[in-house]
Amino acid sequence: MARSNWIDDEDNPQLDEHVQQLEHFTKSLADGMIDKDELAKQEDNLVAAMKAVESDLSDEHHEKVTKLLVELTAYNVMNVLHGLAVERVRNAIK
Repeated sequence: MARSNWIDDEDNPQLDEHVQQLEHFTKSLADGMIDKDELAKQEDNLVAAMKAVESDLSDEHHEKVTKLLVELTAYNVMNVLHGLAVERVRNAIK
């Protein structure tokens, strides 16, 4: 498989297309709700992916990937909270 960039030409994270290829993700979103079982399955998938990579990393790469995962998690939380705040304002204006 050819490597695809994580960042587009305008320095934006470019992971959405990869996420959309996760069949379990798209099935979970199909009804617009994520239940506890779907969330648990995603956590299991995350843990399996982390285990598959972690032991292969040198200490230097482990530090870099840890930083990447932490920054990605912080970005995702902030993005969701921002989206919720924007939606709250839209609803208040209506």
